[in-house]
Amino acid sequence: MAERAAPPRARSVRHRLLAIALLPTLVILPLLLGGTMLRWQGKFDDLLATKVNSDLTVARQYLARILETTGERVEALGRSVDFAAAADPAPLLEEQRAEMALDFLYVADAAGRPVAVSPAEARPAPKGPLIEAVLQGRAGTGIEIFANADLALLSPDLAARARVPLVPTPNAVPTDRTEEDRGMVVLSAAPVTLADGRPGILVGGLLLNQNLVFIDTINDLVYRAGSLPEGSAGTATLFLEDVRISTNVRLFEGTRALGTRVSAEVREQVLGRGETWLDSAFVVNDRYISAYEPIVDTAGQRVGMLYVGFLEAPFAAAKRTTLWLVGLGFLAVTAVSIPVFLKWASGVFQPLEKMSGTIARVEAGDLGARTGVQSRGDEVGRVADHLDHLLDLIQERDAELRQWNEELNARVEETTRKLIVSEKLATIGEITAAAAHEINNPVAVIQGNLDLLREIMGDGAARAATEFRLMDEQIQRISQIVNRLLQFARPEEYAGWATRTDPRDAVADCLPLVRHLLTRSDVTLRQDGQSSRQVLMNRTELQQVMVNLIVNAVHAMPGGGEIVVWLSDADRNGVPGVEIAVSDTGGGMDAETLSRIFEPFFTTRADGGGTGLGLSICRTLVDRQGGDISAASTEGQGTTFTLWLPATD
Repeated sequence: MAERAAPPRARSVRHRLLAIALLPTLVILPLLLGGTMLRWQGKFDDLLATKVNSDLTVARQYLARILETTGERVEALGRSVDFAAAADPAPLLEEQRAEMALDFLYVADAAGRPVAVSPAEARPAPKGPLIEAVLQGRAGTGIEIFANADLALLSPDLAARARVPLVPTPNAVPTDRTEEDRGMVVLSAAPVTLADGRPGILVGGLLLNQNLVFIDTINDLVYRAGSLPEGSAGTATLFLEDVRISTNVRLFEGTRALGTRVSAEVREQVLGRGETWLDSAFVVNDRYISAYEPIVDTAGQRVGMLYVGFLEAPFAAAKRTTLWLVGLGFLAVTAVSIPVFLKWASGVFQPLEKMSGTIARVEAGDLGARTGVQSRGDEVGRVADHLDHLLDLIQERDAELRQWNEELNARVEETTRKLIVSEKLATIGEITAAAAHEINNPVAVIQGNLDLLREIMGDGAARAATEFRLMDEQIQRISQIVNRLLQFARPEEYAGWATRTDPRDAVADCLPLVRHLLTRSDVTLRQDGQSSRQVLMNRTELQQVMVNLIVNAVHAMPGGGEIVVWLSDADRNGVPGVEIAVSDTGGGMDAETLSRIFEPFFTTRADGGGTGLGLSICRTLVDRQGGDISAASTEGQGTTFTLWLPATD
């Protein structure tokens, strides 16, 4: 009876599940979708406001950069040697005005009388707040508004450029004026000392009225190609009060909207209350997502506005298209989902079968096996996701174990190699120490008897001075060889005090020691790179390492070449340090030779010179300071030795 009752129960559950699924789809989901779209529209508008605010930030920074750069250049000119040495600074002012792209540049005494001007016909403008501050010894840069008469004193061309006929503009504050003839000027001034010792001022300025280079540069910085969707356009404007004095907004095709005015609403918020406008606004002939902020002069008064914005129409169209697409998508999904829900039950078992098959493949050794079940958001889908995640972790752990095994094998091999080398060094050390001791005794006897013989001969020793000198040199050479053997056998007895050492100075001090060898071998040495850290290593020992590496590089280039010593700050395993690389353009080494170069008594010198202890001693000195030395080489392409030492505090 239970088996006969099962089908009706299955159908009943299916129908109930279908009813439960359709209710949210046809009722709750549309409500949620509508609310989401409303919220999305608000967020979309907020995003546009955020973008235009960021665009305004770029424009503001550019204007601030112009102010800062102009001030720095004018102040630097006033402090320059050329200015102080110029009996007649007029030619210098003309040259610097062109270089700094200023409209005027002049020097005046404390009373405002001109000393030198550029252009030649310019006359100083009346004193404003900035000039008064400079007369008190404080350099400054800022925005100042010049009357047309003041501009005419500086240059008739500037006065003419400042005149902008006003264009009747809807929604603007009514006015009886027909033109704007004042000038907005970036003014920079610095105190200077005149040639006769009197105090004076150096003043430079840039007129922003109809300065199309300035406004187009802002527009190019803010609205680079591809930064706005197709159909939109970015604009930038500089206002003197509410009048556009420099803009790339078009009134007609090819005609800039100079002389048009901002709406009364924007004027009140920005100029009246000193607030930033971030909203849609009607600009000349269309609506733009706009950002306006006030411009303040040197007296702290709001004298104009900086504006950036982009055409709103493409974004509004995109919003409408998105809403239509979402609505149509919802209808399409609803139409498709109804037959899909009728088959949902069969989809429950398929993921379970895939999971079972995946587990079987993993047990057979295929750690890359995955269920392949697309995440559906239900319990079965989450179980499949968790299973795939666990298999990912297992595969990662297996790869890590394999990697750790390889690293462990490498470390064991390296440790074994070091133990073998240590045993060799211990044996060699005993032998060399004994040999050095035995050699030192007869050498001391020979040296003593040689000195005694020189005393016995008295003045007659001068006839054999050359022979005595040669014997002294050979005895000294034997002593040096013995000392190197002892240093290798007992490095701890020859270790100097570790001191803070600047590697740049240590490397530089090596150059005189090897200059004769470089000259004789037709090898050039170049030092490059920068290092700001110091290392805790005996300066002499570091020089010994560097000289050894440079000498080896010279011997590797019998036909001449170049050695490059590169210094840089480098961290290893979180430890700050200094890296010194010595590269040559010699013939390089094969892999077998490269693996043995740090072994004691191994040498690559074809002429039989050298003891084969140089690089081994270098490694000992570096290891003692907690550093590392390594080599990289390619046959025919040269060799690079890299020395790393930990930095000291």
